[in-house]
Amino acid sequence: MKHEIFEDLFVLELANNHWGSLDRGLRIVEEFGTVVRYNGVRAAIKLQFRDVKSFIHRDFRTRQDIRYIKKSVDTELSEEEIGKLVEAIRQTNCIRMATPFDERSVDLCVEFGIQIVKVASSDITDWVLLEKIARTRKPVIVSTGGSTIKAIDDMVTFFGNRHIPLGINHAVSIYPTEDRDLQLNQIDFLKDRYPDHVIGLSTHECHDWTSSIMIAYAKGARTFERHIDIKTEDKPFSPYCSTPEQIDSWFKAFMKAAEMCGASGTQKALPLDKEIEYLNGLVRGVYACRDLPAGHTLTPADYYLAIPLQKGQLSCRELINDAVLTRPCVKDGPITIDMLDNPYSRNKALRALIMGRGL
Repeated sequence: MKHEIFEDLFVLELANNHWGSLDRGLRIVEEFGTVVRYNGVRAAIKLQFRDVKSFIHRDFRTRQDIRYIKKSVDTELSEEEIGKLVEAIRQTNCIRMATPFDERSVDLCVEFGIQIVKVASSDITDWVLLEKIARTRKPVIVSTGGSTIKAIDDMVTFFGNRHIPLGINHAVSIYPTEDRDLQLNQIDFLKDRYPDHVIGLSTHECHDWTSSIMIAYAKGARTFERHIDIKTEDKPFSPYCSTPEQIDSWFKAFMKAAEMCGASGTQKALPLDKEIEYLNGLVRGVYACRDLPAGHTLTPADYYLAIPLQKGQLSCRELINDAVLTRPCVKDGPITIDMLDNPYSRNKALRALIMGRGL
């Protein structure tokens, strides 16, 4: 299955922060799209879809005392307005992504060309909704906040049996999340239990925009999600949301983490040229204890090791006892690769390495 779409992907969760205003939503998309473009990262801007008429029972749609219902009603956009938001996301070259909370909203994902579908932590065991999402054949990212291990196992098996690419996000469903509650070690657990899937972090913290992403990257997370919003005088700003400036810092922390972590942790990294040059300066070279004639067979009594290592000189790494000298070497002189004639000394790559290093 193609999981590459999840690699090094940032999900910017717009959610309902448009507050039912298309103009506000378009402004958020424009401002964050600019930050994405300037940083040159792969990012999705994610919407949330709810068909309010079917999602909320008709007897409860006017209940102002139930926060989730009130916000769903107050922030409702028409399908035409949703389409304009999706088109604006497309024009920023960001990936189009959405969380559908009901079956009609899954249909909207198809109609509007949504590229990745998100399953919220609350819906990880909503099998009616999951079946509808699976029928779209679109890649899926799921958050695991508050879930049992059986629920996650069942969900992973469900999408695996249907050959749907799946990314799995560690999440803590507390808004906002305190640093002490982040549980970043769960990334290790998810990577170990689901090694064939990209593991990510969906975070709702409110104090720090650099530490958690750097730690998560080092632990192997490769997709990252945060809520986004802009600060205006007429609307509240949730502390777990990120401004464009904070997202810019978030992106740069990711880049610094990637730079510091370097090559994949599944294989040995190639040494850097500067590293090799520095270490070569600490390697001891082979020097003659006395005048050694051509044809002499080297023994430990014939040489000593000391710095500096000179160009063409054998080092402690290549020293071979019982090698026969083809040329004489004076006392305290370096024993060089040119003084030997054997398969070892005739290796072109080795000769080039020895001739090019040292003083």
